[in-house]
Amino acid sequence: MANTASARKRIRQTAVRTARNAARKSRMRTFVKKVEAAIASGDKEQAAAALRAAQPEMQRAVGKGVAHLNTVSRKISRLSARIKSISAAG
Repeated sequence: MANTASARKRIRQTAVRTARNAARKSRMRTFVKKVEAAIASGDKEQAAAALRAAQPEMQRAVGKGVAHLNTVSRKISRLSARIKSISAAG
């Protein structure tokens, strides 16, 4: 257990920050799942709209340090490619 007041404060700050980051990461994952569900349904317009809604949330996670830039860029690129392939298949 922390002995100094500054160490106790650090523990409180870390707990708050951890909860906030977990919420951001969860929110990002939820948006990605919505895109994947729309892709699975085969509706290109709905999938494109879901991706447009998900992109800012994913970029915000990068800006806040929750996700890495290259990881998010790769995910956006792959989702976009899957959405493009819907019309080719359908």
